Amino acid sequence: MKIKSLYISAGEKNVGALFVSMGMMEVLKRNLHRVAFFRPIILSKNIRDKDIDFILEKYELDVDYEDAYGFDIDYVESMIASKRTDELINELIEKFKKLEESYDFVLCEGIRRAFLTSTIDYDLNMLLAQNFGSSIINIINAKDKSVQDIYENILIERENLLSHECSHFATFVNRFDEKNYLELKEKLKDDDSNIYILKEIKELDIPTIEDVVEVLDAKMKLCFENCNTRVVRGFKIAAHGVDNFLNCMEEDDLIIVPADRSDIILGIIGAFYSKEFPKISAILLVSKMELHPNIQKIISGLKNYNIPILSVPTDSYQSAKNLSRIYSKLRVSSERKIALALGLFNSSVDVKAIEERIQTQQSEVMTPMMFEYKLFEKARQNRKKIVLPESLDERILRAVEIILRRDVADIVLLGDKEEIKESYQRFGLDLGKATIVDPNKSDLMEKFTDAFYEMRKEKGLSYQNAKDAMIHGNYFATMMVHLGYADGMVSGAIHSTADTIRPALQIIKTIPEVSLVSSLFFMCLKTKVLVYGDCALNQNPNADELAQIALSCARTALAFGIEPKVAMLSYSTGESGSGEDVDKVKEATKIVKSLRPDLEIEGPIQYDAAIDKEVAMIKLPNSKVAGEASVFIFPDLNTGNNTYKAVQRSSGAIAIGPVLQGLKKPVNDLSRGCSVADIVNTILITAIQAGQK
Repeated sequence: MKIKSLYISAGEKNVGALFVSMGMMEVLKRNLHRVAFFRPIILSKNIRDKDIDFILEKYELDVDYEDAYGFDIDYVESMIASKRTDELINELIEKFKKLEESYDFVLCEGIRRAFLTSTIDYDLNMLLAQNFGSSIINIINAKDKSVQDIYENILIERENLLSHECSHFATFVNRFDEKNYLELKEKLKDDDSNIYILKEIKELDIPTIEDVVEVLDAKMKLCFENCNTRVVRGFKIAAHGVDNFLNCMEEDDLIIVPADRSDIILGIIGAFYSKEFPKISAILLVSKMELHPNIQKIISGLKNYNIPILSVPTDSYQSAKNLSRIYSKLRVSSERKIALALGLFNSSVDVKAIEERIQTQQSEVMTPMMFEYKLFEKARQNRKKIVLPESLDERILRAVEIILRRDVADIVLLGDKEEIKESYQRFGLDLGKATIVDPNKSDLMEKFTDAFYEMRKEKGLSYQNAKDAMIHGNYFATMMVHLGYADGMVSGAIHSTADTIRPALQIIKTIPEVSLVSSLFFMCLKTKVLVYGDCALNQNPNADELAQIALSCARTALAFGIEPKVAMLSYSTGESGSGEDVDKVKEATKIVKSLRPDLEIEGPIQYDAAIDKEVAMIKLPNSKVAGEASVFIFPDLNTGNNTYKAVQRSSGAIAIGPVLQGLKKPVNDLSRGCSVADIVNTILITAIQAGQK
């Protein structure tokens, strides 16, 4: 029987139920279109459940909040106390089945047993899972427990499941001390199937500035983009003179200081800009005082000032006391923690085995979220090293942290090591796992110069010019890819497209069967992903070039899980029109058919006939491509560029690209207006391209 739901059961508070729910939702959303989230029991119907809000928003689930839960604890306990348990179970089953009938899959997260009163002497989660027909995922808290205690808990949970005749899907041992890993694995050697051990990551428990603001009800006096996500590892009260206090500061400290201590505040600011002192997270002003106007003037005149300033009405002592109550909360905006958590989940769990065990029917629907999840998974399966020459751009650094925390690729940043480190620390980022290479100090500089000179000397390149070229980050990075020191390169957030592609054409060159580099966009519509080529590079390709673009796009589409059905676009469909432009498309289509007779291709064809089945039935009723095209080849840059932007604007489609194709090794170009998400996707695509034969 195919599994249509899973039930996550946790016995204790802070065991990581939301973390496991998030990891499982990633797996489900990667494979299914309509997934629901359901909590049979919540704490109170008068207070919004944080886990439900998180999952619904994070994964953009098409589920109303009221449909995502059953009843609150008061109602459940009153029903049980009045011996109406069967009636309660039936009511919950009815709510659950409504979701199950409307969605491809339902992920349930149970109530912590510890939240229920001691009068309930049986496992309500087990009973609900049994009646829902759900397989159970149980979570065991390993924090501060011995290996023997954990092992015994696993055995007890297993016996409990057997006694209730419940279907066991997996056991997660969460918050495990890594140094005891081998000892536990030894105890489980005879039967460790479907048991996943997740190590304790302390940073997930470290609060952020957003947590401080929420708990203290603090006001943000000065805030910068993403400053709320900065971690707060500790706090210090500025009680000493500035000379001594600076020695007390530690990395990511929150400094509690009255606003009239201008000496301390100026000292903190000076230390922040110095390489000799740790970078603090924020300044907390206390006792309702305001900064002196001259101090405000100094701050407003500083270039790249980056220290958030908060204020609270309480004094230093009370503020410190309040801070001691702060705990870390996972929010949808906590991108850094989410990336870290998902990196841990995917490195610790056999995701492929879980997907196989779920055995759900595969849907033809492909949402943008599903496609992006697949990019992460493909990159993770064949990990590659990507070099980024634009290492001081904030967007690049933020994208790199996500890639590193998701643990899907290795990253090389080019530039001065101290300058890069200073830059990412100023933004509150952790890029310690990235490799930093300074071309000016690298032993590779001479080797790269020699290699480039040998390549281009017959074209008149002097040795000095070759050396000058290698100083440029794009040339150095391209040579790293060419000689195998990296698997791919991404540039263009700052540089022009020409600056990115020129070194690649001079050094890497195209694959033997392709004479030109072309581009495509992955157009992520609401329920499908299409390929558009070439909308970014070649202005007016001839028939041979158009055929090459089509073949390259078909290969790329297949490599990314899209079955290529190629539409060679024109203002004419079939034999309905004539003219030079139509003849070009006809000739290109013939060339493709001669080279790839197995490829489904139609041309010339108009856009509406290629994408709309009803129009296709009228214009080309016997075509295997019309109405079902997945790869759209535009006859020129003007048509392609305007079309993809119009579709993006009118339908809300997400355009991922441009993706360059035809090079022997992958180099990809970013638009200078790109977002962090665009950069993340481009790095993933480059890594996937590098892993293809």
